[in-house]
Amino acid sequence: MYLKVSVVQQRLQVFSDERMASPPLAEFAISSGLNGMGCEKHSGKTPLGRHQIRAKIGAHQPINRVFVGRRPTEEIYSDALAEQFPNRDWILTRILWLSGLEKGVNRLGTVDSMQRYIYIHGTPDSEPMGVAKSHGCIRMRNQDVVTLFDWVDAGTVVEILP
Repeated sequence: MYLKVSVVQQRLQVFSDERMASPPLAEFAISSGLNGMGCEKHSGKTPLGRHQIRAKIGAHQPINRVFVGRRPTEEIYSDALAEQFPNRDWILTRILWLSGLEKGVNRLGTVDSMQRYIYIHGTPDSEPMGVAKSHGCIRMRNQDVVTLFDWVDAGTVVEILP
């Protein structure tokens, strides 16, 4: 598998391999960083370049399970919970933790995607897709991230393009 993310189009495409010789197997709407594209720590931007899935977190968790620090909490996202914590950056359902593959671009130093905790993850269904609104991660609909999670393995290449 090979994942291609277009920040401009706000889409994630799934291909059988990096050659992309055939049409995508699937395509999903996403939401990338509100602050645009960039690899700097604390920027809130979505990092560009080649990454790989470092870890898959949340297998067998229910839809809308809330994660804090990559650990599942006892919470299930709801409107009432959102009202109780209006400023929370909701990380729900599944996490695909990304690690940069390009030294000086998205790996090591002040540009390390893994140290920035850049994920592909679920978000409340009330959040819009196709619009940049995240804190730098790639947000997906919960059912879409479950589907993607089940298809990919750790080590799968993820290319994030402008």
